[in-house]
Amino acid sequence: MIVPMKKAYIIVQAHNGRSMLRDLRKAGLLHIESQQVRNEKIEELEKAYNLVNQLASSIADLQDKKTKPKQSSLSEEAFAEVIERYQGLLERKKKLEEEMAQDKIQIESLISWGDFDPEQVRSLAQQGIRLYFYTLSKKDLQKLDPSISYVSLAPVGGLEAIATVGMELPTEVSATRFFLPEYGLGYLQKRFASDEKHLSQTLDSLKEGAVYLDAFTLQAKKLEMAMRFERVGQSLTVEQELTWINGYLPESEVEKFSSLAKSHAWAYLIDDVSDEDTPPTLIKYAKGVGIIKPVFDILGTVPGYRENDISTWFLLFFTLFFAMIIGDAGYGLIFLGLAIGLHAKQKKATTLVMLIYVLSVATLIWGSLTGTWFGSKTILESIPFLQKLVIPSISNYPELFGLSAVEAQNQVMKFCFIIGTVQLSLACVMNVIHKIPEKNLSFIADIGWLIDILALYFIVLQLVVGEPANVAVIFSIVGVGFLLVVGFGSQAPGVPFVKGLLSGLGGFFTTFLNTISAFSNIMSYIRLFAVGMASVAIAQSFNSMASGMLDGWAFIAGVLILVIGHSLNLVMGLLSVVVHGVRLNLLEFSGQLGMEWTGIAYEPFAQTVEEN
Repeated sequence: MIVPMKKAYIIVQAHNGRSMLRDLRKAGLLHIESQQVRNEKIEELEKAYNLVNQLASSIADLQDKKTKPKQSSLSEEAFAEVIERYQGLLERKKKLEEEMAQDKIQIESLISWGDFDPEQVRSLAQQGIRLYFYTLSKKDLQKLDPSISYVSLAPVGGLEAIATVGMELPTEVSATRFFLPEYGLGYLQKRFASDEKHLSQTLDSLKEGAVYLDAFTLQAKKLEMAMRFERVGQSLTVEQELTWINGYLPESEVEKFSSLAKSHAWAYLIDDVSDEDTPPTLIKYAKGVGIIKPVFDILGTVPGYRENDISTWFLLFFTLFFAMIIGDAGYGLIFLGLAIGLHAKQKKATTLVMLIYVLSVATLIWGSLTGTWFGSKTILESIPFLQKLVIPSISNYPELFGLSAVEAQNQVMKFCFIIGTVQLSLACVMNVIHKIPEKNLSFIADIGWLIDILALYFIVLQLVVGEPANVAVIFSIVGVGFLLVVGFGSQAPGVPFVKGLLSGLGGFFTTFLNTISAFSNIMSYIRLFAVGMASVAIAQSFNSMASGMLDGWAFIAGVLILVIGHSLNLVMGLLSVVVHGVRLNLLEFSGQLGMEWTGIAYEPFAQTVEEN
């Protein structure tokens, strides 16, 4: 359920504005749309925040992930000293790494020339003897003008090396100039070794900062909270001696907010949300449905305040899509083991753990019904109990049950189209239920879409599965639905019927294209069959590759092929869930609902950590 919101206004004397914000922050009730402004104070806080995060990240990267040292708490003064110290270490690390990188390049370019002192060459230049160093092929060397004086040097990289005396080579000579470095090879190598030693010491010192990682995290939260406070402060409107601010809060928190305002002697107003407002979205999940929240968090999707909360349906269909795409009971066991492991490690069932439990069980059930265990026909053949769990008409090995592959595949495709028709029809029904209380006549257009979807389902079956259908009757039904959409699709509360009708007629061609899209939306659900079959085929291929290697000396290689192959298949399956399983919910289903997922998450202005 999307929690109803109220709009709240607070008015105080101008000099009490910031103290009001501090009290409001402690309460953590009001969602305030802060402005993305920049001033000297905010820039200073951002700089400090970025520095703290940079130091924490650099120190954390050096740590052994398996162990965490005992943390030290710090006062503000002590923390400032720690920051200064580790900032210096980080800058020293950066300087050493840059110097070493430059020295390494010079060493690599000098090593073929050997060790010499460039200062001696510069000394000769001061005495009037200028040397210019080149590499060139033996053929080009032989072509040099005899008037050019040069000294032959040891070959460099398979080329001749020379030092011309007193003049540069003419540009027409095909030669590569070697410019004298500032330091010689020996000096650079010594400096590189010294820098390497100092870098190691610096890294060790940085590593010791692990005891302050919690302090860094705490300080980052304080700085983040301070930045938001400053941005919210910029949202205060000042007029003469008064200042005011507005925001949104859940309807259920109005009484608590009123008590807060009265206790601080604030003038306040609670108002209904208007059509022009853009309130944030707070979803109150039904019992057991909240496990889908990690998926929404990963996707970063939030429904609009006035849109439908489809979390329950999203969870149900996403679970089914996940099971069909992964499609293997063996993989379901792996996910179940992962869930049990996470549960034991965290010592509690988080929403993510519960979601993995649900998805793994669903995959286990679907894989059992289709007789798919690590893509192996042998496993199914050798265990009669597993065969009893199979529904032969959707089995991936129908020949074991006296059916042809075509019959089984047609049944699975038909099931996919049924799922699509049910989900899209559900969207139409939800729209009707949502619009009737609003006295919005466009609900009749949704009935038209429902008629079209149900009729087009039979066209899909005829084209893909080959089931006979009375095309003339079906298209007549589609025509009825189409006319309802044209006539009522543009109707809305407050819009005259004739005006809505004319608008619908004006969008006749668009509605025609949308009807074709409804057909393609149903067809789109065949991806569940296709991706599931591909996963089985990949598993079978790796099983086949390894089957001849599971005896004798090649046993280890065979096991490696199985482990790597099935791991790869699992990863590709998870990617397919994101690409296809999520898509069917966010595009086809949500599109039929008219959802745009442009909501703003409810994030109350709140104190996240204790202030000093």
